[in-house]
Amino acid sequence: MAVARVTEIISGSKKGFQDAVEKGIKRANETLKNVEGCWIKDQSVILDKGEIKEYRVVMKITFVLK
Repeated sequence: MAVARVTEIISGSKKGFQDAVEKGIKRANETLKNVEGCWIKDQSVILDKGEIKEYRVVMKITFVLK
């Protein structure tokens, strides 16, 4: 039987939400071992004078503990 843990991270991108997700997953894999899944909790944009400056996602990353 496996035991998993969930951690929440925030990732941003100037390109779009998909890029923010990919960057977040890549970074999680560099830091955490046994990453098994991810779900998007929230999406938002940061504005500067009415223009989109950054796309942000709040992600829950699941990884299996050894």
